[in-house]
Amino acid sequence: MTLVQDIQSRAGTAPVKVGLILGSGLGHIADTIEGTAIDYADLPDFPHAGVSGHNPKLVIGDLEGCRVAVLGGRAHYYEKGDANAMRLPLETLKALGAEQILLTNAAGSFRKDIPPGNLMLISDHINFSGRNPLIGEPSDARFVNMTDAYDKSIRHDLAEVAASLDIPLKSGVYAWYSGPSFETPAEIRAIHTLGADAVGMSTVPEVILCRFLGLKVAAISTITNMAAGMSDEVLSHEHTKAMAPVGATKLENILRHYLKGLA
Repeated sequence: MTLVQDIQSRAGTAPVKVGLILGSGLGHIADTIEGTAIDYADLPDFPHAGVSGHNPKLVIGDLEGCRVAVLGGRAHYYEKGDANAMRLPLETLKALGAEQILLTNAAGSFRKDIPPGNLMLISDHINFSGRNPLIGEPSDARFVNMTDAYDKSIRHDLAEVAASLDIPLKSGVYAWYSGPSFETPAEIRAIHTLGADAVGMSTVPEVILCRFLGLKVAAISTITNMAAGMSDEVLSHEHTKAMAPVGATKLENILRHYLKGLA
């Protein structure tokens, strides 16, 4: 029995419509889904999401009337130095029927008009880490066109939903640093000069893999702090976990209404 067949034997064979990858502060959404939850540990070769604040389960079921497959936690590059860690989970979401993937993350903002507690709709990214999950892929499919990597149609619909709910959702460019240490003020000044609006330690590898797999993708950052050197905040993972739920409530509202519209 293949991995997908095993999952379908537990969750049913009806195709999912949307795949969700939940970042810090959003793991509880998986617990509200009417469906089947499977621990990553029970899925052969699935990565161990070893970051506190994540919920490492695959949950398949209905959310606001839309059949979804939710990854409650992600593996980060900084855990084992593997940018390709999320390839199997994303391949699995595609095999389960997902045509689009919605990614969420926690990020630090460079912009005073997107302060902590707010959201940023990612319009593009800068892979400042230089790492790529397709290194080692032997086929010519590795030469992925990353123009319009973040699907315009999905971004438009998410922005429309946010506007209808009166939730601010400005667009911006996300920069990926490898982590796990936070960036220095000098690094923040450098990447801000290059055009980034927010910075984080995830998402970009998954976006590259989604485009490689032919999946449409969109992403929203929950802003948990101002980037290093831009405020008097003391940056820490505990601070990120404490602040993530503030914006996550707004993001959950957007996601639910977006899914309801698809259903």
